[in-house]
Amino acid sequence: MKNLTDRQREVLNFISQYSEDNYRAPSVRDISDHFGISLRAVQDHIAALQHKGYLSLSERRARSLHVLKDEREKAPAPFISRVPVLGTVAAGKPLLSEENLDGYVSLTEPFVRPDKSYFALHVRGASMINAGILDGDLAIVEQGEVAADGQIVVAVVDNAITLKRFYREAERIRLQPENPEFQPIYGNEIRIVGTLSGIVRTYS
Repeated sequence: MKNLTDRQREVLNFISQYSEDNYRAPSVRDISDHFGISLRAVQDHIAALQHKGYLSLSERRARSLHVLKDEREKAPAPFISRVPVLGTVAAGKPLLSEENLDGYVSLTEPFVRPDKSYFALHVRGASMINAGILDGDLAIVEQGEVAADGQIVVAVVDNAITLKRFYREAERIRLQPENPEFQPIYGNEIRIVGTLSGIVRTYS
């Protein structure tokens, strides 16, 4: 198909948008009024768009313009990831992970990114309440085995799984709650399985 002039592209885009908004094509008068140009100029633009393969036109009925090729810039479709929900994470004392698939949740950016893998866990308990993480929240977790000091992680401790803030000390790892009523968890045999990416909260 041949290239369009700037005005031809504007006319084509107007016809596309008008047809989409009104469920019918614009008349020659509609186009003329929109651009402030003569009816003859509109007809010339329509003829050029037909010749270049962007429009079809039936002479047998009014408002018969049909866009064959939509030149409008389209916003890219958002990235959507189907994240598995794997059970419940303790936000108090550790709770044994069930590791059973509990369905899926579909999420978009910024919760998820195309180049990462994720899982989700239901939060139980109040040990992370001062970090804004509440009982019943859904924790979205980016899979990974390393974390920086201060990051909130999902970690496995004695075959149980917990959500805490991670700190590496001289001879041990500290998993710090965000609630003064709870005590830190210390250990050397602590395995990180992911870092917190976001929290999904629903209200009944």
